[in-house]
Amino acid sequence: MTTFVDRVELHVAAGSGGHGCASVHREKFKPLGGPDGGNGGRGGDVILVVDQSVTTLLDYHHSPHRKATNGKPGEGGNRSGKDGTDLFLPVPDGTVVLDRHGNVLADLVGHGTSFVAAQGGRGGLGNAALASARRKAPGFALLGEPGHTQDIVLELKTVADVALVGYPSAGKSSLISVLSAAKPKIADYPFTTLVPNLGVVTAGATVYTIADVPGLIPGASQGKGLGLEFLRHVERCSVLVHVLDTATLESERDPVSDLDVIEEELKQYGGLDKRPRIVVLNKIDVPDGKDLAEMVRPDLEARGYQVFEVSAVAHTGLKELSFALADIVAKARAAKPKEEATRIVIRPKAVDDAGFTVTAEGEGFFRVRGEKPERWVRQTDFNNDEAVGYLADRLNRLGVEDELVKAGARAGDGVAIGPEDNAVVFDWEPTMASGAEMLGRRGEDHRFDAPRPAAQRRRDRDAERDDVQREFEGFDPFA
Repeated sequence: MTTFVDRVELHVAAGSGGHGCASVHREKFKPLGGPDGGNGGRGGDVILVVDQSVTTLLDYHHSPHRKATNGKPGEGGNRSGKDGTDLFLPVPDGTVVLDRHGNVLADLVGHGTSFVAAQGGRGGLGNAALASARRKAPGFALLGEPGHTQDIVLELKTVADVALVGYPSAGKSSLISVLSAAKPKIADYPFTTLVPNLGVVTAGATVYTIADVPGLIPGASQGKGLGLEFLRHVERCSVLVHVLDTATLESERDPVSDLDVIEEELKQYGGLDKRPRIVVLNKIDVPDGKDLAEMVRPDLEARGYQVFEVSAVAHTGLKELSFALADIVAKARAAKPKEEATRIVIRPKAVDDAGFTVTAEGEGFFRVRGEKPERWVRQTDFNNDEAVGYLADRLNRLGVEDELVKAGARAGDGVAIGPEDNAVVFDWEPTMASGAEMLGRRGEDHRFDAPRPAAQRRRDRDAERDDVQREFEGFDPFA
């Protein structure tokens, strides 16, 4: 059964915002006490967070669909709906987030680093929040905005200081097992290592991590063997260690040719040219292996490599190798720029930015695109005439009708608001945005104009009392 997964496709969906509530306050002697509909709650976000205790993407391989909770709708009595709960997804350190087209969205390195993969929808405003001097008692509320959904790809690039590379069965797993406390699977057949193994090495005052990358073969950078799946795990390493087998049983192989093959694959993969290299001639405990190591060492040193002869079985030469790696890692760390606290950059939109575009698409058809108009359309209840009129007013104030006129739109032309796959299409009339008064005096509730018997009776009694008082004041008993 698979226990290590370093690449998955994840389908994330944020929570939708709750709908606003259209309600009118009612109590004794106040049958129409004004709007009191609460706002809907915000939908929950889907957030990726680096967790040092997580080392694989296996959970997302088995459960690739993740969704945050929706916001609750608003209620009467000015009660706002509860916000949706954010969904936090722990990922290993070194996870790269890509979209479906392969574009990098985020590179998550460092414990606690987070990335919002899907943002929750806004909650709809209740009619209490929509009330104004012109619209005293709105008979509608805004709908909650749908949560953002997208398909992303998670790729794990191991965060290690040292990467061991080489042919299968070159002794990389044995070497990492004696340099650190790692316990990888070790056997005498090719491709024993199917997943990268990580170990922690202490050499003097330096502590560094070392990774055993699965064996590479010719053509690994094009997908042969296991190389293409795991070459990305060497990208973050400070130093590459070529582990060469000096006791191979294959007659057509030798340490120098093995080195050339692996270097060619690293070159084809790209991005590793300036990475420091060290050559380890392994298995010198075998008599023929010792002789071959002494034979090829001068050639390798002539190429500029630092060469170490070791035996993972006999624990020969390991101390010198460990301290040499620690020295290179320490220099690489010192050369890195000092990390600074993340600076929050605020880029406000221009004041005169209308935030939308109007483009002509064919004869008599226009499309409106923009964050504001598209969000307003999503939050409009088209079954409510008053809500449609409110949308028309907002679009008119934003300047959509003026831009349509400038673009050459005429009465009866088709207008779409939104993208092609999800747009609201209507036949445009110049009076629609500015003349929506045909729906009635928006901003007022006609229920307030309805006769109220109790109030009328009080007015009648007051009028009768005033008449009696006037008659009494004009009465002269001596006349």
